[in-house]
Amino acid sequence: MMSSTAPILTDPAPRAAEKLAGEREYFITTKDDLKLRVREWGAPGSPPVVLLHGLRGFSGTWRNLANALSRDWRLIAFDQRGRGESDWDPAANYYTDAYLSDLETLVGELNIGGFVLVGHSMGGTTAYVYAAKHPDRVEALIIEDIAPGSSASGEGAERIKREMAALPNDFDDWTAARAYWRGLRPNVSEEALEQRVAESLRQTPAGRIGWRYDAAGISSTRLNPDPGRIVDLWPIVESIRVPSLIVRGERSDFCKLDAVVEIEIRNRTFTHVTVTGASHYVHDDAPEAFAGLFQGFLAGVRLAGAEQ
Repeated sequence: MMSSTAPILTDPAPRAAEKLAGEREYFITTKDDLKLRVREWGAPGSPPVVLLHGLRGFSGTWRNLANALSRDWRLIAFDQRGRGESDWDPAANYYTDAYLSDLETLVGELNIGGFVLVGHSMGGTTAYVYAAKHPDRVEALIIEDIAPGSSASGEGAERIKREMAALPNDFDDWTAARAYWRGLRPNVSEEALEQRVAESLRQTPAGRIGWRYDAAGISSTRLNPDPGRIVDLWPIVESIRVPSLIVRGERSDFCKLDAVVEIEIRNRTFTHVTVTGASHYVHDDAPEAFAGLFQGFLAGVRLAGAEQ
């Protein structure tokens, strides 16, 4: 008789990042009845920061930033639909309007206002749109490595399409999974790599290593999007009236300097910083610099507000 027990993998499972002191987790329910996992760091009464991860990201990607800032801030992040421990969308509704609705639900559930909004890549698109729609709620906006047009064309957009088109269904073992992510993210630290493997993959009942996120649904939406639901960010960026900072990586193939400069020309509420040596994943490549830029920018925003 054959055993139904899954094969025992001989290579070690990834080391999930340890929770920070006071780290909290809970779930909220979206308007279309999906459960989203939320993580928080910092005292509930501290000034709030909402953090939005990228296309294949997860809420825990912000843990280094939380470690640096949680003494002074309340940081709130969530696994966006289809990622991490959040529900997958059976309708594969992985578009900006759905992400925006989820963010609005979170803000309403927590009853937060006057918060700092931070968005990386895909999360940056949502952050632009939310800041334009809800200027009364956003104290300041920080965008990590995305500008209008970044997702539509250019080296970075084509790279992401190639990666998603060639996405493996699963892996033989954790060694193969690590090698896959190391090939895509050659410059991230071992700690960041382990966290990404742990948060994006899990062992299946058959003993394979499968995706923890809705890889098929998210890839399909990215590769074959509904043209009517693609967001033109230029009029949105032009309408934003809250203090805004764009942080881009010097080696980024996704967020081009000329596009960022054009944003500053069209809307003087924006400024930008290019982080030396960083790629599209600035908060992974240069966590101390990213935290320092956050603190410096917000200090300037509050000083300007006090002088008015």
